[in-house]
Amino acid sequence: MCEATDAVTTHARLLAAGITRRGIAAQVASGSLARVRRGVYVRPGACAAARAAAAHGGTPACVTAARHAALWVLSDDTAVHVWLGGHGHAYAHEDCGCVEHWDDGPAADAGDAVSVPRILEQIRRCRGIEEFFVAFESALRQGLITAAGVAWLRTRGDREVRDAIAFARPDADSGLESLLRWRLRHLGLRIRSQVTIAGVGIVDLLIGDRLIVEADGRENHDGATRRHKDLVRDTSAAMWGYITLRFDYALIVHDWDAVERAILAHIRRGDHLAR
Repeated sequence: MCEATDAVTTHARLLAAGITRRGIAAQVASGSLARVRRGVYVRPGACAAARAAAAHGGTPACVTAARHAALWVLSDDTAVHVWLGGHGHAYAHEDCGCVEHWDDGPAADAGDAVSVPRILEQIRRCRGIEEFFVAFESALRQGLITAAGVAWLRTRGDREVRDAIAFARPDADSGLESLLRWRLRHLGLRIRSQVTIAGVGIVDLLIGDRLIVEADGRENHDGATRRHKDLVRDTSAAMWGYITLRFDYALIVHDWDAVERAILAHIRRGDHLAR
């Protein structure tokens, strides 16, 4: 996302920093600032999403803001989500496909970051409870949300949000692992996360006594070397009497029925139980 933390700025903020109007004009002329609308500027390090949000009259919101905050985002939505507050004003701009968010809150100047609790609430309202859950666990894992922020979400949320918060853990190793647990919760199985198994290491999920389920994100499992290490782990697990199922991003996100059927086939045979 943006290469600079101050990628978007305003005329008032520049003046407060001691830059004169003539100095602002000089920076625009040199290309170190670009005017996206009246009183709002972006620096060369601003990404396309931040530029679009500034031009639209607000600041990145929802899944767009989540990506800027380094939260794991399930959605493939590439539209720019923009928070305009409860009383903002939207501006037409070139190639606009922005998704507007009008939830009330303290007025934010262009370039101000939306708080993580508000980002999560916007995801809940815009994208649904599943995407809220995986982003929420990502925030917990990275320490990006405080106890006060969690309490704020509970107060603002419905029963589904409160149930998701209660179910969440701070040690999910990836959004895919969070998604696996969330989608398997209704089966009533004994599922443990981040379990250490002698001779194998830490596994994503352990169902029952001996069914290991691993979620292979592309960033951590691509390449021949990584694939070999995964096979060594699976072989060690088999030597200790475990069965390992591995699913990648495409399967978990886009072919969930196949994933669930594969897991249930082992459950019905009792493969998850100690013998």
